[in-house]
Amino acid sequence: MKKLMMKGVEAIGEGAIRAGCRNYFGYPITPQSELTEYMARRLPEVGGSFLQAESEIAAVNMIYGASSVGKRVMTSTSSPGFSLMQEGISYIACAQLPAVFVNVVRGGPGLGDIQPSQGDYFQATKGGGHGDYRLIVLSPSTVQEATDLTMLAFDMADRYRNPVLIFADGLLGQMMEPVSFEEKEVTYDNSAWALTGAKGRSPRQVTSFNIDPYGLEKMNMELQKKYRQIEANEIRYEEYRTEDADVLIVAHGTVGRIAKSVVKMAREEGIKAGLFRPITLYPFAYEALSNYGEKTKLVLTVEMSSGQMLEDVKLSLCNKTRIEFYGRMAGVVPTPEEVFAYLKSLIGRQ
Repeated sequence: MKKLMMKGVEAIGEGAIRAGCRNYFGYPITPQSELTEYMARRLPEVGGSFLQAESEIAAVNMIYGASSVGKRVMTSTSSPGFSLMQEGISYIACAQLPAVFVNVVRGGPGLGDIQPSQGDYFQATKGGGHGDYRLIVLSPSTVQEATDLTMLAFDMADRYRNPVLIFADGLLGQMMEPVSFEEKEVTYDNSAWALTGAKGRSPRQVTSFNIDPYGLEKMNMELQKKYRQIEANEIRYEEYRTEDADVLIVAHGTVGRIAKSVVKMAREEGIKAGLFRPITLYPFAYEALSNYGEKTKLVLTVEMSSGQMLEDVKLSLCNKTRIEFYGRMAGVVPTPEEVFAYLKSLIGRQ
């Protein structure tokens, strides 16, 4: 299978096209603008439609409309732009429509900078907009994994009729790595819900509005039932050298690959370290991570944030073991050397 050198955001775009995405609506914002540019060039080549919206708010409502009529549709943005989309995402989630979003996270809060960050974790995993809804959230650590997870995201979005978010960062979005694409036969059935006209059958309705609180509660209960199914079926994570580990590093995304280097450095010095890397940030692998509470002496969570995933790590382990944190913020990327030095300080090594 031929491998191509591709930038992360461009590989995500190609993965989306090969998954059957033929409609993209978005607005350029660094560090993901190359994805918008890629889709503008590629979609016309495959008979698709690209439209640069006048804003992120307009883009998310275009997503809402295209998904309503059964199209595989995607948008991409970066942190401030994703914030502007939250109201529309809540509508899409309540209307139970499939759509794929890409947030190439940059430093914040506020306008921030254009450097990589993971500071949007709370927004992504806890529901960034209003109401009791959830996104399926996938956190890739390599360009190949970003491609594969993008293709998976469209299938998951259709399977659960729910928005799926690719949670990347500026580092992954801008790096270039070899990537290959599997040939994929795209089939999906939207006949049960898409708005395709009412000729010969009762009309359908797509809405997130219900003035009756009991009716709206019933809609909410349907959503919660679906989320329990997602939690039962879609948890993904990677374990690296954890079989005999008494020190466990927990990290996701590109920090996960940095942490993998830390594990290798630790092993070379006789420290039995391992890595637990969540791939689905929602649903989070609480049960799988909880198993390390009895096995490890120390769990170190490493993030490009103030410790947002740390809260889920603590919920998983319930004080069964010592939990520490190392984080950099505002677009500063931790190096393997500094994380390893901090790890050694925690265990009393010089």
